[in-house]
Amino acid sequence: MTPKERRRKLTPRQARAEWEEFYETFMSNADVDVNEPPEARAKRRAKLESDPEAWFAYYFHRYCRCKPAAFHRKATKRLLNDANIYEVRAWSRELAKSARSMMEICYLALTGRVRNVLVVSNSYDNACRLLDPFKRQLENDMRIALDYGSQPIEGKWEDGEFTARCGCSFRAIGAGQSPRGTRNGEVRPDFILIDDLDTDEACRNPDRVQQTWDWVESALLPTRSVSEACRVLFNGNVIAKDCCITRAMKMATHVDVVNIRDKQGRSTWPEKNSEEDIDRILRQISARSAQQEYFNNPLSEGDVFKEMTWGKMPPLSKFRYLVAYGDPAPSENKSKQSSTKSVVLAGLLKGVLYVFNCRLDRGLNSEFIDWYADLDASVDGKVTVYNIMENNKLQDPFFQQVFRPLVAEKRKAMGAPHFTVQPDTKKKTDKATRIEANLEPLNREGRLVLNEAERNNPHMKRLEEQFLMFSITLKFPADGPDCVEGALRWLKDKAATAEPAMTISTSYYRHKNRQRL
Repeated sequence: MTPKERRRKLTPRQARAEWEEFYETFMSNADVDVNEPPEARAKRRAKLESDPEAWFAYYFHRYCRCKPAAFHRKATKRLLNDANIYEVRAWSRELAKSARSMMEICYLALTGRVRNVLVVSNSYDNACRLLDPFKRQLENDMRIALDYGSQPIEGKWEDGEFTARCGCSFRAIGAGQSPRGTRNGEVRPDFILIDDLDTDEACRNPDRVQQTWDWVESALLPTRSVSEACRVLFNGNVIAKDCCITRAMKMATHVDVVNIRDKQGRSTWPEKNSEEDIDRILRQISARSAQQEYFNNPLSEGDVFKEMTWGKMPPLSKFRYLVAYGDPAPSENKSKQSSTKSVVLAGLLKGVLYVFNCRLDRGLNSEFIDWYADLDASVDGKVTVYNIMENNKLQDPFFQQVFRPLVAEKRKAMGAPHFTVQPDTKKKTDKATRIEANLEPLNREGRLVLNEAERNNPHMKRLEEQFLMFSITLKFPADGPDCVEGALRWLKDKAATAEPAMTISTSYYRHKNRQRL
């Protein structure tokens, strides 16, 4: 079929897509010097091959729009220097897992260091999608064509499987397909790229995870030669506690886990992902999705708290007192590196813990004290509010030196001599154990109730979120639930100390009444 005949069979949309692809390729190759002397070209190519990062930037300039991060360079060095590496890269989304792997594999292929590449994914179609950029780069990039020769070979250049003129073959394979007998001449696979093998649906079924992993170990990996070197690269996110990538981590020679932010809360690739960009995307998705996709932290909603109960609060007149229980954080800033502070306003009535409101966020110490005043004011004097702050021995110097003066300043500014915040010096046990033991039964029985009227309050939303994401290993912040547990414990202790006096008083009046009779 001639180009003219083929063009007539294209739909307008297909024709436009082909034109845009041609135009993009043409413009990207516009600065290539086709008249460069062969000696200069060979010298330049040798220099680039000695520096893989420079090689990537030259031949994959459309992909290398940002300076690589340190973890990119280290990972590439490991992969290129070890022909028998088995590496797992659990890199967050937006950290260029697939693009980086493509550049590394093409570098190894064009320099003659690998000859049989398998690109594996959860389905054949997805594997083809991952392999397509390899094919397009090798057939369209003029820089590669000038320095390494035209790569397409007629009759061996199909979607899903092709052999380049450099001598390397590429094949897409979906999970469950038979990879047996995959050879390029006498060469068995010497690079196996496994990318996005896990899916959310499959990870919900342990049998399917086991089935896929059995296929990896019994069918895929044995396609390599026993006596020849083979690189295995497993890309993906940890999207479940038990998935193929977590199993691969146990077998790999190197595991590289990189999240969108590091342990200090900073972007791991600031040259590409600014803090503002990260904040914007995280605001648009749930905490569970954010932890799974960007922090390799597969949280299962309802591990401990299946769901939270929202309801109407009883009239304040029903309560003898409420408590505003706070948990301070040592940081004095609002940055992502800082810990969250929290204050919870709660009351206990007939065995039910009612959470009227809360403040749960990062903030300044002065704002933390403001939260107490705000929650106190929200009851409008209709009930006594005890303001209590967690204060163990390690926290006490900070309480005395920082928070007491701030409370005094706030009291003066409010003109409210009654306003005070008392320290809770009672020793606490392990946070996760306390929360599970004291709050989970209460919540399961519907006796932990969040204020329905505050359901749209972002602070209360964060509190519910922290409850639902709570796990014994505390992989997700639990400052809010910790405060709720502190409030419950304080209210119980307060009731216990008051109960004996009430009992004595009742017995005394009963005795007097019997004497009268």
